[in-house]
Amino acid sequence: MKNNNKSKGSVSIESQTEALKIAKATQKPTQTKEQTKLIAQGIEKGITLYKKQQKEKAREADKLKKKTLRQKQNNETTSDIETKQAQQDQINSESNKTLPWILLALSWAGFIYYSVLGF
Repeated sequence: MKNNNKSKGSVSIESQTEALKIAKATQKPTQTKEQTKLIAQGIEKGITLYKKQQKEKAREADKLKKKTLRQKQNNETTSDIETKQAQQDQINSESNKTLPWILLALSWAGFIYYSVLGF
């Protein structure tokens, strides 16, 4: 399988030049070029590690942002469903209040009809 990640040795040119500038700026007079080069490599590693950490933090923040957005959408959907359900319950309760009265009136009408006609 092909590995899409950069190899360990590949560091951006910007990082290399930045590290070399920093190493030369802090170079002591008795320091050799090899020592400065080693210091620059250490600084490169630090820069690379810092960039990786920042990318990871950005990914985590993005994941958290997406998660909260999904939760917010779910809460809105749930509240919409609850609102519709409450409206439906209100309609049902209103119809449930009138149905017994209608049945009572029909039964009395039937009783009076039966009593008057004498069937």
